[in-house]
Amino acid sequence: MTPHTAINESIRRNDIDWLRVLAVFLLFHFHTAVLFYPGMYIQNSESNTIIRLFVMFVHQWHMPLFFILSGMSTFYALSHRTSGQYLIERCKRLLAPLAFGTLLLVPPLVYMQFKSQPGFNESYLEFYPKFFNAPYPIGNFQWAHLWFLAYLFPFSIIALPLVLKFKTETPPSRLVSKTAALCSAPWGIFLLGLPFAISEAVLRPGWPGLENLYDDWANFFLYLFCFIYGCLLCADRRFSTAVDKHRRPAAMLGLIFTGIALALFILAIKWRLYNGYNPLSMSLHFVRGWNTWFWLLFILGTGQRYLKSTHPALNYMKEAALPVYVLHQTILVGIGFYVIQWKVGIWPKFLFIDLGAVVATILTYDLLVRRWNMMRILFGMRLKPR
Repeated sequence: MTPHTAINESIRRNDIDWLRVLAVFLLFHFHTAVLFYPGMYIQNSESNTIIRLFVMFVHQWHMPLFFILSGMSTFYALSHRTSGQYLIERCKRLLAPLAFGTLLLVPPLVYMQFKSQPGFNESYLEFYPKFFNAPYPIGNFQWAHLWFLAYLFPFSIIALPLVLKFKTETPPSRLVSKTAALCSAPWGIFLLGLPFAISEAVLRPGWPGLENLYDDWANFFLYLFCFIYGCLLCADRRFSTAVDKHRRPAAMLGLIFTGIALALFILAIKWRLYNGYNPLSMSLHFVRGWNTWFWLLFILGTGQRYLKSTHPALNYMKEAALPVYVLHQTILVGIGFYVIQWKVGIWPKFLFIDLGAVVATILTYDLLVRRWNMMRILFGMRLKPR
């Protein structure tokens, strides 16, 4: 890398920390909304258009944002760790909460799903062994929201040789520099969204997304691209310049493509062509895939521009991000299980579940996880300093 393109890896990227924290707390609003949208473990009997549009909009870019931020963090982590140290850290940070959460936090979610159905009278102790009968959808075993950790771990291993290449590449005429030059051209950075679009158009109709890792190729490649792109965007300062320069055009294109995707979605549902390989379905997924990239560029560019400074609260929240992610859905669905039975309107239910889950999750983290080293290990955190 030439001096004018080199990056300063010693500088802490506060925007990455802020965006990760904000993305985690957006999960509360998103998963509360999903309680009023088909597909959650339990569902309110009523929904409305605002909630449905909110879920569809956020779903386009929310989890891709987690993976691109993870890729960015990986790039900087390898600045002060060897490959071996990095892999050991990944095992501690990802596998421990994945195992703990799958054994203790996911079964209650599936139990509440069955409990909400008429005629189910088993106690939780009677149900628990049946959670392990077979992988979903044949049986009950699943990762639920912890699938993110199950995907991120193999991505960290698969992408490691490529990330190391990004960091050590010489002379500067190789992959990183050529890609950075492309992205420095007007609107060039938008071309990086084409792999997203093509992958979604080719794979999504055949693999709509069970998030089981072994038979989920559409999600696998979409999120792997996001992880690799996160590493790539940190490898040359020209990427940051291009992201900042194109954040407003990205928002404009995002709005346009969101409108196109919504129109295609309505037609696909009306003509019963949403699933399977047909021109309408593939066009919809192509537009959605590219639109994911537009919104990621806008969010990353906005973070770069406005989230540079730190704050005392950030140190607390960035450490809490992973445990809160692991805890939030079980607590949220547990509250929602009772609240959706209330004889009140949608919005009082939404607000009570949303705010109640935020408060209960933060209290659980602070009182039962953050203060105890054994719990910190189980939630992928570093030990408390002596």
